[in-house]
Amino acid sequence: MSLEGKVAFVTGASAGIGAAVSRKLAEQGVKVGMASRRGDDLGIGLGLACDVRERTQVDDAVARTVDEFGGLDICVANAGVGSYHSFLDTPVEHIEEMVDVNLMGTIWTIRACLPHLYERGEGDVVTLASEAGRRGLPGEAVYCASKFGQVGLTRALDHELRERGVRATNVCPGGVATEFALAEGYGRPQDVLAGMMSADDVADVVLFVITRPRNHRILETAFRPMGEMAWG
Repeated sequence: MSLEGKVAFVTGASAGIGAAVSRKLAEQGVKVGMASRRGDDLGIGLGLACDVRERTQVDDAVARTVDEFGGLDICVANAGVGSYHSFLDTPVEHIEEMVDVNLMGTIWTIRACLPHLYERGEGDVVTLASEAGRRGLPGEAVYCASKFGQVGLTRALDHELRERGVRATNVCPGGVATEFALAEGYGRPQDVLAGMMSADDVADVVLFVITRPRNHRILETAFRPMGEMAWG
């Protein structure tokens, strides 16, 4: 399905997976509202300074995208943070940030985008969750909780949204070679990135999901690097 002339709103769009998704969309002729704390446009879209923890900032960023491009067809909730420690050693401020960015930020993003997708009569909501949203992992309890929340939210919304022509999909990658993979608490050396997937690999999956014919929907995609350990 062609994406030419469509409009997308992407969070966490200035780096990593969000930047890769934005580039892939722009290459397909999509006009992209690119929300991030820095507000970078990377020369490919409309840069929007937005902290997804703040509902009013998300509402304003979506409104600016719609005003600039005349509507909205695709919502990609990608913004995320991670911190990896044993449960009791996880700093309180990190707990709050992961829940506020990963889960609440996804809720605010989808809430702001949905009325515009409904107005189109069709569209796509894609949540960049994680393998950590499908299985519990040691040293990642709160991160997993936030990602399980994303997965549950999007799976539940599938039942509501499809009746309005809007598809809801969880994209759940394993290890991706971005700065995120070196997040505080992991203690990983830089060379660990060599065995991981690229941000472009994940962006290709997002593109696959939203270009499927409108007569079917993909509820979840889960994929991991070949060398990644099997969990649970």
